[in-house]
Amino acid sequence: MAEQAVASGGRAADMASALQFLGRTRELKELRADIERAGLDTLSGRKAPRARVLLIAGRPGSGRTALAEELVRQVADRYPDGVLRARLSEPDGTPVPIERAARELLTALDRPAPPGADEDDLTAALREALAERRALLLLDDAAEAEQVDALLPDTPQCLVVAVSHGPLTGIPGVRPCTLGGLDTKSAVELLSRQAGSVRITVDPRAAEGLVEVLQGQPAALLMAGGWLAARPKVAVADLAKQVHAEGEEGAPLSRVFRLVHASLPGPAARMLRLLSLAPGGLVDPHTASALAGCSVDGACATLDEFVALGLLHAVDSPLPQYEVPACLHPLLTALTETQDRPGEIQLARARMLERTVRLLQSCRAITETDDPETRQKLLDTPRALRFPNPRAAADWIEIRRPALLASARAAVADGELDTLARRLMSQLVRAMVAHFGTQAAAGDLYGIHRLVLDVAERRNLPREKAAALLNLGDLDARTGRTKAALVSYRAALDAGREANDPYATGRAMESVGGAHLELGDYDRAADWFGRALVQRLARGERADAARLYGRIGAAHTFAGRYGEALRNWRAAVAGHRKNGDLAAHARALSELARVQEYAGRPEESLRTCREAVELARRAGDTRLQAALFLRLADTLEHLGDPAAAQLHRGAAQRMLGEEPQESDAAEPEPGQDAFEPEHDANACEIRSASAED
Repeated sequence: MAEQAVASGGRAADMASALQFLGRTRELKELRADIERAGLDTLSGRKAPRARVLLIAGRPGSGRTALAEELVRQVADRYPDGVLRARLSEPDGTPVPIERAARELLTALDRPAPPGADEDDLTAALREALAERRALLLLDDAAEAEQVDALLPDTPQCLVVAVSHGPLTGIPGVRPCTLGGLDTKSAVELLSRQAGSVRITVDPRAAEGLVEVLQGQPAALLMAGGWLAARPKVAVADLAKQVHAEGEEGAPLSRVFRLVHASLPGPAARMLRLLSLAPGGLVDPHTASALAGCSVDGACATLDEFVALGLLHAVDSPLPQYEVPACLHPLLTALTETQDRPGEIQLARARMLERTVRLLQSCRAITETDDPETRQKLLDTPRALRFPNPRAAADWIEIRRPALLASARAAVADGELDTLARRLMSQLVRAMVAHFGTQAAAGDLYGIHRLVLDVAERRNLPREKAAALLNLGDLDARTGRTKAALVSYRAALDAGREANDPYATGRAMESVGGAHLELGDYDRAADWFGRALVQRLARGERADAARLYGRIGAAHTFAGRYGEALRNWRAAVAGHRKNGDLAAHARALSELARVQEYAGRPEESLRTCREAVELARRAGDTRLQAALFLRLADTLEHLGDPAAAQLHRGAAQRMLGEEPQESDAAEPEPGQDAFEPEHDANACEIRSASAED
């Protein structure tokens, strides 16, 4: 699948790169001069506190983004720390939340912020990350001044190039460069490059007349040139007449767009209209195929034709990916609403979501081929939906990540396809964890779990609400946002009780205890662990009960109540012994030995530690063995036997490959809870939304 897709997308990418930037000489000169222009602060003798902002304003289709990109290309060498890009509006014009834009910029800087961080924290982190850098920010399609202002670096060494529809009042010292149409010479050259030079050279007056009709608007000229290129026998003057025949209603862009759309074959015209549903305005052959109900190969060919007609932009990517121009999105949406029935639109959206779910299932399954059942599922998957290897699947999910996240947001916002939305989010979480890991994907996972929570609350699904809240709490807890995690865990407990879900309830009680432990409230931690323990014992869940005895013991250890700690750790040891879990038994003995040492019983600690070493050896846990040898060495030194202590330290170093510094990580620090469960951040969400498997 991947190889075929790359070949198909290459033609469109080459065609797009051939259309080099034209005109705007005066605007570029003014913008470059504006970089050096003294601001109000400089004129008043003060140092400029923030980055200089250059604003390029113009209607959609005026070439404002192309001008910004050309400016960035010309001055990028002045900014050695690189160029950062963020789009501040959705294709339908909805402003992108500042929080999301800031997080994307931080990710580009390799400075990921904690999941769940709010807008103020994220923008502050962005300013801090840029404080010592000389970088250039391109903020495209800004909807309002507040978006740009929130992302401005607090250093005059950076430059911000903002693109918007009009002036952004509220940002001091910004003079907009307002765009009109291209000059006639550049506009004719653009038309010639797109349509071919022969007809333009033969009838230059007709070309100039067409440029005048289209008011020199680049997007309209690209479509006009593409239409002419597809009809080599049609004269330029004939196209001008047809544009005139469209009437004076609407801007030149909308008139030439109607003409191009009307000239398409029925299936292609329908596909074009339905591209308004593409998440984030990003299209690949599978998206177009699902929307239109055609083959992937057919979708590839049609998408390339759209690029040639100026209806799509090819994205520079290893896989075929296209972008619906923002200037065409409202025109496509209006046509869809008038020419396609609501039921057909919803069916197309459902097909697109279902295709995405199946691709995500395949993307995850390719990482689990050791399982015979999974291998058979892969073989039963249509060839077009299969990935040849895990690397291809990882590349796909990485490249399509913005579109996949936009798809989840759009599915939840739709409100009428919640079952599909839940399946999509479940598979998206699984695929991201499989390929990136929970920690690397934490920022995206947080947003997905928030969407799951939105659907659960809207549909009154307390079980899924509890799952989403537990996952959100886990992500907060992993990044030190313990108070926020505690709020989520308490809410998850309420939802679990409402759903009568013992798994969610028990997990929530234990997590509440863990949050209190982290906050230093050891009495409440022990109390909540005890409540969870009662439930586990009542349900006969012996392994979890043994683990909870250890967590209660850890809470008492922190509080200095060594008698209670010893009692609970002994119960944990007994539980793991009965369960036959050698590794857990060894670790519980290790913690028991630690508490015995704290309680002033070094001889008992020495005996317990030796027993733990033997169990760790039988369990094959080399790191635990090494840590226990170091514990034995410390205890022997306290008992006045430095020679034996040195022997044990040497044994630990040999076990760790002569890297004794790693031994500190082999087990928790004194008093640390060694039995805090490592919950998978997607486990509950999967448990509650995996009916399709």
